[in-house]
Formats: sequence, C-alpha cells, structure tokens
Amino acid sequence: MSDPHRPTNFGPREGNGDEPRLAEIASVSVEGLIDAVETAGTGRERRYRWALPLRIAVSLLMLGVLWWKFPEIDWGDLIPSWSRDTILWLLAATAMTFFGIALSAIRWQAVLRALGLRERLRMLVPLYFAGQFVSNVLPTTIGGDVLRVSRLSKMNGEPETTFASVALERLTGWLVLPLITLFGLAINPGLRQLGRATLLALAVALVTLVALIIVLLAANHPRLGGRFASTEGWRRFVNSIHRSITELRRQPIAALSILTAGLVYQIALCLTALMVAAALGFSWLGLTALLAFYPAVLILQVLPIGIAGLGVRESAFVLFLVPLGVPAEKAVALGLVLYVINVVASLAGAPVFAMGGRRSSMAV
Repeated sequence: MSDPHRPTNFGPREGNGDEPRLAEIASVSVEGLIDAVETAGTGRERRYRWALPLRIAVSLLMLGVLWWKFPEIDWGDLIPSWSRDTILWLLAATAMTFFGIALSAIRWQAVLRALGLRERLRMLVPLYFAGQFVSNVLPTTIGGDVLRVSRLSKMNGEPETTFASVALERLTGWLVLPLITLFGLAINPGLRQLGRATLLALAVALVTLVALIIVLLAANHPRLGGRFASTEGWRRFVNSIHRSITELRRQPIAALSILTAGLVYQIALCLTALMVAAALGFSWLGLTALLAFYPAVLILQVLPIGIAGLGVRESAFVLFLVPLGVPAEKAVALGLVLYVINVVASLAGAPVFAMGGRRSSMAV
C-alpha cells in the first residue's frame, strides 16, 4: 500500500519543476481534480483540451442569444456612465472583492486546522489569490482549486488532507448559498411572485441543497465513504474526505465557525453586487433581491458550459432581474462588471502563480 502522506505528483513533472500547462488545468471536472492531483502530466488530462475552444464558443453563443432575444438592448449602455459616485462605488466593490477572497482564505485555514494542519495566512492568502487568477483566466472555476491543492501539498507533504480541505471549503461555501436564496425569498413576499424567476431560483436552491446533503451523507457513511479506506490511487482522496467529515462532526464549534465564515463571504458577494448595481444606477433593487437571486447566479455560473461563467452569468441576471424592472442591458452590465472586478482582484495572484512552486521553501 502506498504511503498515505507521500507528496502529490501534481506539480513538477519529469524533474524539470514546471507547473502543469494552462490548457491542462483549464477543463478539469470534479473527477479531473482528483485525477490532476494523482496523475498530472499523464495523457489522462489531455483528453480535455478540446473543452477550451468549445466553452469559449458556448459563452459567445449565449451572449449572442441575449442580443437576439433582446434586440432593444443598447449595448452602449453596458459601460457605466462615469462620475465620481460611479468610481467610488466600483472602488468599494473591488475592495469588497479583495475582502471576500481574504475571508475565503481564512475559512480555508479554519478547515485545515480542524483537520490537523496549521498553515499560516501569509501563505494561504497568496495561494487563494493565485487560485482565483487561474479560475478567472481559464474556463472553469475548479482550476484554481487544482492549483491550491498542488501548491500547498508540495509545501506540507499532505496531498490527501489538503485535497479534503479544499473540497470541504468549497462544499461548506456552497451549502449556505441555497439557504441565502431561501431566506431572501422568505423575507420579501414580492420576490415569490415573479413566475419563472422565482421558480428557477427556488429549483436551483433546493436541487443544490439536496445534492450537497446527499454528498455529505454519502461521504460520511461508513459503508459508502468508508469503503475507500483501504484502497490506493484516486480513491484515497475520497477516503480523505470521508475521514475529514467524520473529524468535523467531532468538532461542532469548528464546523459552525467554518459555515459562519462561508455565510459572511457569500453575503459579502451580495453586497459587492449591490455596489455594482449602484454604480450602474439601479441601487433601488435592494439587498433582499440579490440575496434571493445572486446565489442562484453563482451556482449556475459554475456549470462547465462556458468560460469563467461568461454568458451564463449574464443570462441568469437577465432572467432574474428584468421581472423586477431592471433593464436587460443593465442586468447584462451587472454580470460583466462583476466579472471584470473579479479579474482585477485576481490579478493580485498572478505573481504567485508565475512563481510556480518556488514558494515551497516558505516556513509553514
């Protein structure tokens, strides 16, 4: 049986110290994340290369559908009308985005500590920004997770536990998204009477919540999650999630703090969207509408059918916000400006990404 604490193979390949190429990280799925940690550099991940041009085409197609469905859109209105207030709102939204990324790193640290790994924020925050850089440049939000697992496991020599920490950090963040949607719909009765918009938001929330509960129960079940305990290869990563969930059950205070951090982070994202809405001239939308609908947008944009959610995010905003009286071009602009702000914030991770694994000598 292989050593459960051996360093991951993801990272240096053939002794030359190169990171996996961008195209190879770009299109991995959840299964691909496990494969990437276990078998990066092999032919297994090359089968995904076709996904990059396909997802770019899908994003362009979805934006084209918006143009066809809403011919009255004045695409010139996608650019905010510049004024002092506009600039201040956009700067505030950018600052809130930086805060949200730092908060995510704090949540990741809490998960790692619950699993017995004490990593410093001065290491985790740059890694998280590097992951955001990859996720916003490449056509999938999971590429940054691959990078985080790769870099941190090279530093601590704990690939399975590191993988589990990233998976649980993601799962706990996703767990609060449908709850926020349900809360927003509950406190604002008017949002429950918007036809397709209400039904879609409710369906996305319930399906996501049920799916996550099933995943967590299955991973925690001794016969389902535990059946991988004595196997090698990628299955040991599944076993690490099983053991990690079991460990979190023994630490309810730690689990609650992780969920609370996830809740604060998602609310920060909603506040960011409200600031951008103010910059675009429709702050009257209010926070409750974004609490109800923005989590559904965040869930939908992760679907691997476009590049960095482009097209999916804007289409979802149109579907959810137009019934509230937001002009279609403003709804599209909201999605595009949020994407640009995320790209700008994630550029802080570009130097760390470019440095490769050379930070592995940093003190832990």
